[in-house]
Amino acid sequence: MSAASAATPPAPITTMANAIRALSMDAVEAAKSGHPGMPMGMADVATVLFTRFLKFNPKQPAWADRDRFILSAGHGSMLIYSLGYLTGYKRMTIDELKRFRQLGSLTPGHPEVDPSLGIEMTTGPLGQGVSTAVGFALAERITNARFGDDLINHFTYVIASDGDLMEGVSHEACSLAGHLGLNRLIVLWDDNHISIDGSTDLSFTDDTPARFRSYGWNTATVDGHDPEAVAKAIEAAQTSDKPTLIACRTIIGKGAPNKANTHGCHGSPLGADEVAATRENLGWPHEAFVVPQDVLDAWRAAGTRADAAYADWAQRVAAMDPSARKAFEAAMDRGVPADLDELIAAFKKKVSEDKPSWATRVASGNVLDILVPAVPEMIGGSADLTPSNNTKAKNTADVKGRGEFNGRYVRYGVREHGMATVMNGMALHGGVIPYGGTFMQFADYCRPSIRLAALMKQRSIFVMTHDSIGLGEDGPTHQPVEHLAALRAIPNLLTLRPADAVETAECWQIALERVNGPSVLALTRQNVPTLRTEHAAENRSARGGYVILEAEGERKVTLLATGSEVSLAAEARKALQAEGIGAAVVSIPSFELFEAQDDAYKASVLGSGVRVAVEAAIRQGWDRWLGYPGATAVAFVGMSGFGESAPYQELYKHFGITAEAVVAAAKARL
Repeated sequence: MSAASAATPPAPITTMANAIRALSMDAVEAAKSGHPGMPMGMADVATVLFTRFLKFNPKQPAWADRDRFILSAGHGSMLIYSLGYLTGYKRMTIDELKRFRQLGSLTPGHPEVDPSLGIEMTTGPLGQGVSTAVGFALAERITNARFGDDLINHFTYVIASDGDLMEGVSHEACSLAGHLGLNRLIVLWDDNHISIDGSTDLSFTDDTPARFRSYGWNTATVDGHDPEAVAKAIEAAQTSDKPTLIACRTIIGKGAPNKANTHGCHGSPLGADEVAATRENLGWPHEAFVVPQDVLDAWRAAGTRADAAYADWAQRVAAMDPSARKAFEAAMDRGVPADLDELIAAFKKKVSEDKPSWATRVASGNVLDILVPAVPEMIGGSADLTPSNNTKAKNTADVKGRGEFNGRYVRYGVREHGMATVMNGMALHGGVIPYGGTFMQFADYCRPSIRLAALMKQRSIFVMTHDSIGLGEDGPTHQPVEHLAALRAIPNLLTLRPADAVETAECWQIALERVNGPSVLALTRQNVPTLRTEHAAENRSARGGYVILEAEGERKVTLLATGSEVSLAAEARKALQAEGIGAAVVSIPSFELFEAQDDAYKASVLGSGVRVAVEAAIRQGWDRWLGYPGATAVAFVGMSGFGESAPYQELYKHFGITAEAVVAAAKARL
């Protein structure tokens, strides 16, 4: 649509906000499900933000220096869908609004990441959006420190709900944001005092602004239905030296004469009678899904506000030194260096020659020492376990915050869940490749964000060390036994458990080159021998599973293992071969990658005859390989319950995870 003409006065801001209210209630009513209350309550705030402050360009939605807008309260998805249509995102048509919550539409119940629609991330699980926004804001400052104000200099805005701020992950991430002084993060809190159960004071009586001030935030409180008050608060936030929380006191379902300010409009359609009454109450006489031309023109004009800013930015990029422009574009295109193969191959060759017995967490740290200097986009970190996770490359400076963002390493503190959400935000923002470490036991603390990374297809790399009972004396509270199975159950997540330093390097290469999903590196605390003693440039781990030691003579037994248990399987193979029983060892660093291979390859690797799997974890998930066609008898050697506290050598014997047990299991089935 064309911008508003000079002959037609612009629509009042309240009328523009009413367009959001009308479209939201109409779409929810048509779908017979949804959440009309939040979009109707925050329509005034959103209208101020989009018409006066947000730097965005629907015609160039991937603009690297656009402001980022995060709808953390994802249940109110019709707010962002309405804004997408009104401001002129080409694919967000009125027909898509009519298909709200229908199969195959661009308007699912909760927003799913698609910058071409103005949707920066998938939201819905409360707390995730506002926490992930911290990662957006952090990545903005890191890329600004690298490339300068001319290329990267923008804000991250969030609309968050009461529920978002109740969720524990928001406490973790927002505390970190205050510590780092992420002053270009502005959160607009929909302070409507209503939850699904009723009034929020049934369970939530915090002094939220005071809490945020204690984090190191600036705070303000405004009437969310007073556009000028909202605007002044945003203006002040833009010049603050701290992140800002603006508490916008709103009325949920504003405009609905009978259901406004009640939990009745939170998660249900208003109903035909209330919709009609709301139209009359708002002075909106138009049919469902109809936005009058003058209002639409005013909104489309808002969508062109940043056209000149984009053009100026594009000219600055074009005028850059070619090598600097290449570096900037490479960072934003989310690639990896062309010489990554050579770096990894050289590391593998030296390891195969030297044959060190490193814990795979140590091997990972040594890989990072070569990768981080070569891949300037890599930003590491740990949840207060840096010396244990080995995630800090040599000569790497910290990201200190408060104006100092030129480091490469983030100290997340004991905030595992917050770390995972921040990493996701960094990946979504672009320009950086985040990786962060903790103990694998605490993958459960990170799980909602790992799942969301997989759903959003983001390259977040989670380094999970101390991956089994092999951590020893810390005992069952810290010994993961069910975690590998649980992680392998998440769609689009690669769980990589390397057997030695060579496989560790290969797994890092896999994780870096995988731009459409997250990876978990499961790494040992205890030392393991180098098994790949003959150098091969090929990344054998990329196939997920392969024969690391072939049988001598006819293969009668196939021993399947991952991680630290591959060396145990190698010992068992040696014993079986000594008795004249041909045995092969198959390393399966990634179930997911192995599953993706063709049937002929999998059959050739798994062989026929007896199969014994060994892993210091529970059996769940292994039967897909044990029961694969060709097996005549199968067994699993591993854990069936929680661990114990003792030196790890004693624990492996105590739980029967030994070469002798593998040999016995194989012979019993021949």
